[in-house]
Amino acid sequence: MAFLRSLVFSTLLLCLFHTAYCFYLPGVAPQDFYKGDILQVKVNKLTSTKTQLPYSYYSLPYVAPKKIQDSAENLGEVLRGDRIENSLYVFKMREPQMCNIVGKIKLDAKNAKEFKEKINDEYRVNMILDNLPLVVPIKRNDQDSTVYQLGFHVGLKGQYTGSKEEKHFIHNHLAFTVKYHRDVQTESARIVGFEVKPFSVKHEYDGKWDEKKTRLTTCDPHAKHTVVNNNSPQEVEENKEIIFTYDVDFQESDVKWASRWDAYLLMNDDQIHWFSIVNSLMIVLFLSGMVAMIMLRTLYRDIAKYNELETQEEAQEETGWKLVHGDVFRPPNNSDLLCVYVGTGVQFFGMILVTMIFAILGFLSPSNRGGLMTAMLLVWVFMGIFAGYSSTRLYKMFKGSEWKKIALRTATLFPAIVSVIFFILNTLIWGQKSSGAVPFGTMFALVFLWFGISVPLVFVGSYIGFKKPAIENPVKTNKIPRQVPEQAWYMNPAFSVLIGGILPFGAVFIELFFILTSIWLNQFYYIFGFLFLVFIILVVTCAEITIVLCYFQLCSEDYLWWWRSYLTSGSSALYLFLYATFYFFTKLEITKLVSAIFYFGYMLIASYAFFVVTGTIGFYACFWFTRLIYSSVKID
Repeated sequence: MAFLRSLVFSTLLLCLFHTAYCFYLPGVAPQDFYKGDILQVKVNKLTSTKTQLPYSYYSLPYVAPKKIQDSAENLGEVLRGDRIENSLYVFKMREPQMCNIVGKIKLDAKNAKEFKEKINDEYRVNMILDNLPLVVPIKRNDQDSTVYQLGFHVGLKGQYTGSKEEKHFIHNHLAFTVKYHRDVQTESARIVGFEVKPFSVKHEYDGKWDEKKTRLTTCDPHAKHTVVNNNSPQEVEENKEIIFTYDVDFQESDVKWASRWDAYLLMNDDQIHWFSIVNSLMIVLFLSGMVAMIMLRTLYRDIAKYNELETQEEAQEETGWKLVHGDVFRPPNNSDLLCVYVGTGVQFFGMILVTMIFAILGFLSPSNRGGLMTAMLLVWVFMGIFAGYSSTRLYKMFKGSEWKKIALRTATLFPAIVSVIFFILNTLIWGQKSSGAVPFGTMFALVFLWFGISVPLVFVGSYIGFKKPAIENPVKTNKIPRQVPEQAWYMNPAFSVLIGGILPFGAVFIELFFILTSIWLNQFYYIFGFLFLVFIILVVTCAEITIVLCYFQLCSEDYLWWWRSYLTSGSSALYLFLYATFYFFTKLEITKLVSAIFYFGYMLIASYAFFVVTGTIGFYACFWFTRLIYSSVKID
């Protein structure tokens, strides 16, 4: 009978695997194209690593369709500044085209100035075909490999031969290459690559201009004459005519649709990430050794000695951490604020953990643009229930009774501070007429997520947490607080807090470089496996360094550990912000004041969030540690 049950179970499993072999996320399913099918190229924002301010494609006077249609964008795309619109670049599947004329414009002084500004700021044009971003392939000289840069430059600066005057030239001819993988049986094909080589060419033609009939002398498909270099570039000046053209070629590829993003996400420096992991693990092993020594040797010896002394007269001469047992669980100053920050930290910790798990499982791939940011916002909102629960549980342990007040502060303190910074930054970006400015509709959606979902969930969690029995302390608290003796210089709160943040930061700073590069230098980051390992190491490091310093603090008869445990690991956020400042001056070429304010504003928000997360980890580690050691000692 048992054999029969196992056979049926195995058969069911096989059926499940057989029926679930092909699963695609909504919006990222493959699309089959047959020869002659229309391929519509969409244009996205203009981006620059020098200004960090995105602009919509048609903010420049490019040739536009009669009716510009916006594609539906998710919350994450809008917050990233994506503006996806239709264009006049239209292909036919597997039908190469040469010298297609898009249109002609004549520059006035204003338009010429706009193009020159974007060329000076090294703006890149981003396009999309079948949800795949346009890239410029660049051969590496030192290695037999190709790297891909997202988008192509609006133009370039240069000098004519024999002249020292610098001129601006626009990329007005695009040589597209569409790579496809063909199904031999059905003759359908899937797009697996979208590349471009931009050229600047001063097009010429005979007679009067007629967009449908005019034949260019510089680029003629009938004469098989195409653009292959920039020898006669198109200058950007007032009253100049610019003709936009493109070629498109189709190449069959062995790359399958499921692997088409591999070239974009290929990391040539994975050894550095492994070095980062090993470096972090060495820090963890060092701290683990110290914690093990404290827990297994020192504490075991202390507890055994203290328990022996209970039967002797020497019990009256207590020293070390046991001496402060009557004060160690005394509620700290500003205990309400501590409860609020702990609750917020739990909310952020849950958001990071859940989002990272989804990312590792592949639900947040780069093909789902804006998916990561959207997921983070939604998960953060729904984690409000855990924020309310943890803050009021701690509040009730401190003998508090006004749980609604704590719930309201937990739901509003962190979002309110971030909202003020965000609103100031958004106003500055809006003043620059950038597409990165969040529209009022999106602002309303964010406010609704906050007050309509997050705040009620925080109150629900707070209600549940407050209804639970209060956490009982392992030892009684004296009515009169004892005086903290004068501390050695190295046990000074400010010094020990600053020292405590170095190791958690040291465990993550190498990976932090790649994260900052992906955000501010417009590159892909999709190594969430490495990131998850680093996050686990960060959690362990924060917990262990806080336990070690908390033990030394209690041994020196200083029982004011509540806030210090939070600040010890939380101070790593200070080093994160300092590193972001170092990164700004060494890796970025930002010159505009607004762009600099934009960078430091968002890095301030990121550092604040990092402080809340790491501080909460350290607090709970120390909370567990103190309860453990004082519950192991016999107290009269």
